[in-house]
Amino acid sequence: MEWTGGAARAVRRQGGAAVRAVRRACTEPGRERDLAIQAGKAALAACLAWGVAGWWLQAPVAFVAPWVAVVLVESTVYRSLAHGLQQLAAIAVGTVAATLVALVLDNTMVTMAVVLPAVLLLTRWRRLGSQGIYAATGALFVLTSGQVTFATSGARVAEAVFGAVVGITVNAAIRPPVYLRDARAALKDAAREAQEILSAVAEGLARGEWDGPTAGGWHERALRLGRLVEQARSAIGWSRESMRGNHRGRGARGVSPPGRSYDDALAVLDHVAVHIAGVTRTVLETAGQHDEAVRPGPRVTGPYADLLHHAGRAIGLYGRTRFAQTGTESAAQGALHEAAEALRRSLDELDRTLPGTVQENPGTLATHGALLAHARRLAEQLGPDGHG
Repeated sequence: MEWTGGAARAVRRQGGAAVRAVRRACTEPGRERDLAIQAGKAALAACLAWGVAGWWLQAPVAFVAPWVAVVLVESTVYRSLAHGLQQLAAIAVGTVAATLVALVLDNTMVTMAVVLPAVLLLTRWRRLGSQGIYAATGALFVLTSGQVTFATSGARVAEAVFGAVVGITVNAAIRPPVYLRDARAALKDAAREAQEILSAVAEGLARGEWDGPTAGGWHERALRLGRLVEQARSAIGWSRESMRGNHRGRGARGVSPPGRSYDDALAVLDHVAVHIAGVTRTVLETAGQHDEAVRPGPRVTGPYADLLHHAGRAIGLYGRTRFAQTGTESAAQGALHEAAEALRRSLDELDRTLPGTVQENPGTLATHGALLAHARRLAEQLGPDGHG
């Protein structure tokens, strides 16, 4: 009964998630709507390919055209074209090889034993990328579809070419996918998470609440921040690829590909993630120390918390100013400049405060030195000269 109840709750959760996804696809732009449009385009491409090849021309192997058309409505126009050329090459090689060997040996089982190992090796050929498997598919279509003839094999390759043309054309002509929004959102998410981590550490240090489990949670979040930055890097790559061969990127109302500002933001966030991980690692290691001489006291944690607070505010403003709407750039840049100056002043205060608190203890020197080094590097990245 418990298992049945848990399964029912899981089904309800999945159903609710599906309903929310459909609602978002209908009411607002986003990933759900993009996926729905791509699915509709793939179905349209298959219908067009079958309508021409199967219904109008009544081609002997018409099923190949809609099959190829569906798989080539890819996530970007460039990928549709590149994969289309690779797939056609693989299908042609597999089809020709199977046809020639079948006509010579006149035995389907023996031909499979000879041809399939050879064409499967094509899956490892770099020039065919991920499409090499279609060489084996093309060979199997030849060997399992009745009598083998040059005419049927030629028609099969021709249908594949037609399906590829339909799939690529539909993907390029009808709302070709653009992932610029995903790149911008990924960068903003990384900046927001960096700000929240710094704010959490600052508050914990200011209140003196930074035991081992708490510091461990901060460090786990800092490590996840690095993964968020990598996701942003991947999203920028997708955005640039999606603009290749994409007519939506041209014209006065077109969408521009990610420019230098995205690269600059990614570089800053990459460095910030590394230094935040360093800060949280040092705090975590210090939190586990039982030697009170090593553990920083309020004279250190207070100014350090203030610095982290200003660093968090600066990185939050940085994430917003990089992609501010037209007309708000100057105000946003002004706020960022003020935050960066406050960060620099807090670093100067820490520089003045820290030397007087350091005792002649190797552990203390190491801890305070690590904290100050990461603080300085954060300030360098987020200060007036550390961002573009």
